[in-house]
Amino acid sequence: MHDAKDTVEQHYEHGALLDAILNRLRESGKDLDRLSLQDLAPVDEFHIRGREATLELARRADIQPACRVLDVGCGLGGSARYLADAHHCHVTGIDLTQEYVDIANDLSRRVNLSERVSFKRASALDLPFPDNSFDVVWTEHVQMNIADKTRFYSEIARVLIPGGILLFHDVFSGNGLALHYPVPWAESAAISYLAAPSDIQDTLTSLGLVIEAWDDTSDRSLEWFAKATEKLKTLPAPPFGIGLLMGPTAREKFENMIGNLRERRFSVVQAVARKVS
Repeated sequence: MHDAKDTVEQHYEHGALLDAILNRLRESGKDLDRLSLQDLAPVDEFHIRGREATLELARRADIQPACRVLDVGCGLGGSARYLADAHHCHVTGIDLTQEYVDIANDLSRRVNLSERVSFKRASALDLPFPDNSFDVVWTEHVQMNIADKTRFYSEIARVLIPGGILLFHDVFSGNGLALHYPVPWAESAAISYLAAPSDIQDTLTSLGLVIEAWDDTSDRSLEWFAKATEKLKTLPAPPFGIGLLMGPTAREKFENMIGNLRERRFSVVQAVARKVS
């Protein structure tokens, strides 16, 4: 029997994702030895609203070149590369899925950012770093696959320096109704753990994190999914984008996300919390 960690990793594994990404880039006329961050942006940020949401979240904090940033659940590394390039900081990314980590390192090399970003396989529940290691912890669309929210956020609080900030863009429960599955993070309820926003606020406060901003972005998320789904309907095949990561059920997942958001079965939040001691 596989434990939950193995099941989550299996959900995200593709097996030949790097080849698929590079082939699509090559087919679109890109030089694989001269790739830019913009070339990768459609596919390397596996979260709602992609680069648009990353830009919003980054604007919520003053990330300086000297900042040490940890991206928890970094996926293919798109957000980490953006932060390193735009803010000239060093970013360390961790992810449970080895395939994602390998791709993140490969793509970073191809855009000449290997000196500013690094990626390793690790669990968000057991971060392999000493206390007070990072000025900023960043996480997007990760904790909905994690049942133990207290352990998740306590590990983040532990590695943050006093005065350091947590920036997150994540998915939480809505009105209490069950989700329509599949969704991008789960084929079924077996690995989907959505907590109430108020419970997460209480958890953060109990761990010594002061919430400085809390913005429900569910409406923006619904609009984004609706536009993306309409675009999918007009194309003979899915475009180069995060649908590549979701496999053959991508269209169904997009449609379910629209239904879930319209019916407020889940909510999407961007937030900032600061460690006070």
